[in-house]
Amino acid sequence: MMFPAAEKRFIKTNFITIIVLFLVVIAGGVVRSTGSGMGCPDWPKCFNRIVPPTDISQLPQGYEQHYIEGRAKKNERFAKIVEFFGDKEMAYKLRTDKSILQHEEFNVAKTWTEYINRLVGVISGFCLLFTAIYSFTYLKSKGSIVVWSVINLFVVVIQAWLGSIVVSTNLMPWIITVHMLLALVIVCISIYTYFKAVTLRDKTVLVSNRSLGVLKVLAIVSILLMLTQVIVGTGVREEVDLLTDSAVARTDFITTIGQQFEVHRWLAYCSLILVIVLFFLVRTSFNSGSRQFKFALIALILVGIQMLSGIILARYAIPAFAQTTHLVIGTLLFGAQFYLLLLLNKQRH
Repeated sequence: MMFPAAEKRFIKTNFITIIVLFLVVIAGGVVRSTGSGMGCPDWPKCFNRIVPPTDISQLPQGYEQHYIEGRAKKNERFAKIVEFFGDKEMAYKLRTDKSILQHEEFNVAKTWTEYINRLVGVISGFCLLFTAIYSFTYLKSKGSIVVWSVINLFVVVIQAWLGSIVVSTNLMPWIITVHMLLALVIVCISIYTYFKAVTLRDKTVLVSNRSLGVLKVLAIVSILLMLTQVIVGTGVREEVDLLTDSAVARTDFITTIGQQFEVHRWLAYCSLILVIVLFFLVRTSFNSGSRQFKFALIALILVGIQMLSGIILARYAIPAFAQTTHLVIGTLLFGAQFYLLLLLNKQRH
């Protein structure tokens, strides 16, 4: 299928953006699994430097008090926003919980891990900017691509602001959860605009000789189940982070977390069953060379890896590499399922 040069440029840029967004998830996963979230105590700079220090001797004099005061002011502004939306208890905690303002000792490895995470985030921001600019080639032919590309640019700005709040609140759990969910929103919008651009001229990928009503319903249920999995899984991860700083032995983390982990486990089994059923239904409705079949197969492989990483986490005291793998594969699985849903959504005979 031949695409005009301007459209080809958008599709290529959008595809690169999707890849970079998944790299952001990988970098964020490494940051969380290594406990590097507060490696840089300020934002957007790191120890008030564009390039962070490599030795404790390079730290600004009296930086601890300086950043504590700055974070206190930012938290006060954020508390007013939270209070405006009716959560007075959280606003009170933001104002009075002194643990939020505690700073970590300088660790060069954690500092540079967090710094690289931020660099990848900046690159993704520029990718989204160019995607939005190039989307205007569809202004007359497919205006929704322009609208969503521009919306995504605003969403990533909100995400960057939320990243600064994550730092200023010293990794407050529920803010990390919102941060993760917003990342999925950005990924989904990018996948959606890519899908719309590709299928604008190449509608052969949307052809099927069968009714796909049941498939589409199952795909939607699978996506919603996966989203629930992400929310519950993020909650489990927050419990792990809290237990890491406690006296509980790592081998006892799973039993200590208890019910929340069990819910996460059973949702994983349900998700596995749904993905398997979807795969076999797609295989009967599309040929093996179709995108639908390929993404159903990708989802099946990813859910298998995801289950394996979950078993490793549960059986071997939650090793860091498995935490990162679990997060990254989960995000890839969500993206694959979302794209499969789009491929099933509108048929052209």
